[in-house]
Amino acid sequence: MAAAPRTRRWPLGGFGLLLATALLAAAPFGSTPTGTAPDALTPLAAAPVAAATWGDDFDGPAGSAVDPAKWTLETGGSGNGNHELQYYTAGAANAALDGQGHLVITAKRNTDAGLSCWYGTCQYTSARLNTSRTFTQAYGHFESRIKIPRGQGIWPAFWMLGNDLSTVGWPNSGELDIMENIGREPGTVHGTIHGPGYSGAAGIGAPYSLPAGQSFADAFHTFAVDWSPTAITWSVDGTAYQTRTPADLGGNRWVFDHPFFLILNLAVGGDWPGNPDGSSTYPQTMTVDYVHTSTWGGSTGTYTGRITGPGGMCMDVAGGSSADSTPIQLHNCTGSAAQQWTVGTDGTVRALGKCLDVAAASHNDGAVIQLYTCNGTSAQQWTHRSGNDLLNPGSGKCLDSPNGSAADGTRLQLWTCNGTGAQKWIFG
Repeated sequence: MAAAPRTRRWPLGGFGLLLATALLAAAPFGSTPTGTAPDALTPLAAAPVAAATWGDDFDGPAGSAVDPAKWTLETGGSGNGNHELQYYTAGAANAALDGQGHLVITAKRNTDAGLSCWYGTCQYTSARLNTSRTFTQAYGHFESRIKIPRGQGIWPAFWMLGNDLSTVGWPNSGELDIMENIGREPGTVHGTIHGPGYSGAAGIGAPYSLPAGQSFADAFHTFAVDWSPTAITWSVDGTAYQTRTPADLGGNRWVFDHPFFLILNLAVGGDWPGNPDGSSTYPQTMTVDYVHTSTWGGSTGTYTGRITGPGGMCMDVAGGSSADSTPIQLHNCTGSAAQQWTVGTDGTVRALGKCLDVAAASHNDGAVIQLYTCNGTSAQQWTHRSGNDLLNPGSGKCLDSPNGSAADGTRLQLWTCNGTGAQKWIFG
């Protein structure tokens, strides 16, 4: 992340004990080039149908606490490794339903002289809640609609940690920050991943900013990630702004391969946002409309039919052969089985019972595109984006017709994504 260096929000000491006693779509159509924040943000196209797995719409009487069958409230004032100033409380003191279908997390000045924080008597109280004991999930769509607070020193977040935190520790467990904001940046949120070799200030992510000086505190906004085995895409209000894949990690380990749990919290102060100052006012509220999750979807097909490229030519398995290493080419559209492709929510593109594959899992321009036995590797993962290119997230490159050729028999290749007609693939 391009933000100032900071320490991550370490779990509370008692949280490790809590864990010890205690989890949709593939990288979505419309995601942006891997490892980049786009110049022109891309609206997400309709995602494949997925099954809802968990959610909370925060219905209930005003003043009531969150559902303990869904959430665990963390408590304490350790600073979480970031020199945060708040004490996290239990019950409904700082996290309560408003009776109108919202959860309101409130950060306020502390009036209880008996509350001790790492620096002495606590100055602020707030809330942090998680699903570690009630819900974890690997892969899928994770979304929340939130109206964040404002002001110097405030730090709202919607994020996830690996369910193996208590055994492998942080950052080996992995951390996926769906949304973070620091008060001095009212119009900007950040999405980041952290793991071994890329944690803290070295976390990998990007910011998203509202246009025309707008502030996230002025209205509700929807923050989401779409997580597949080989890619994570972040979006705000349905607009994707970054995709991260194993190719972004510089050889470090991709730890986003196991269930994670959800966290909502509102911190005050800390190394990254800095402490409140004379301009800061309290109480401040983080209002959450809902949290919803859905499945990634496995290998269920989302489209079956022809895929056309340059000149309206069809993507075709050469000779109609199902043998491993058969080249993929452009060919006059005939409606044959060699031109019937199934696009699955597992990220594969299949014909004749096998997968569209980058030969030898190469990341090089000009790598051969072939048919091969499906094996679950990154060489067989594809994302059809709203610009109609087909991205291989593992390499960060696109399916391409050499020199934009539309000639019958043109063999397809992997090439640096460039937005040209040589890389436009139409389903249907």
